[in-house]
Amino acid sequence: MALFDSLFAYLGKSSAITIFVLGLLSIYLFIVLWIFIYRYFSLNSRLSKESYSLKKLYMGRSKTVEENSLLYPFLAKVLIPNQAIFLVAKNQAIKSATGGLTALSIIASTSPFIGLFGTVVAILETFSKLGKDSGSSIAIVAPAISEALVATAAGIAVATFAYSFHLILKRKAYELNVMLESQSDLILSQKA
Repeated sequence: MALFDSLFAYLGKSSAITIFVLGLLSIYLFIVLWIFIYRYFSLNSRLSKESYSLKKLYMGRSKTVEENSLLYPFLAKVLIPNQAIFLVAKNQAIKSATGGLTALSIIASTSPFIGLFGTVVAILETFSKLGKDSGSSIAIVAPAISEALVATAAGIAVATFAYSFHLILKRKAYELNVMLESQSDLILSQKA
């Protein structure tokens, strides 16, 4: 309860720009979390399906991929599998798997600047108020400056999450690409 009281007290003293910046960064954080959770679980599910299909190929229990593999719809359309059809299938799968990475990258690179903008505006407002008041001291300036730095801290926090999640998802997409390549190589080696 004390956390909410201090949050409302902070927002009550903040300017419209600071509230706007913190609101925008909150939206950014929501987008980052949504993209990560959705993509992470969908990629994990896809990786487990492709792993099962790859294991069956390795063990010789199958001559082609499983029906739930990303390669299957492409292989079902050709009589003889070839490198070109596998390349098209892999490209389509990776394009789908990396959806959202651009948004994470944009958020990671812009959120510190948005936070910094909020801080600069809050500091300018603080100095403007100090110019009007007589007898200002460090005891008055320090709390106002520390409150202004909250926007920068929020921007850096959002950027950290966005960049970390971007790298995790990029690695998952790479693992998917490797599995698809392995399956295509095994199938092509059987046809030779």
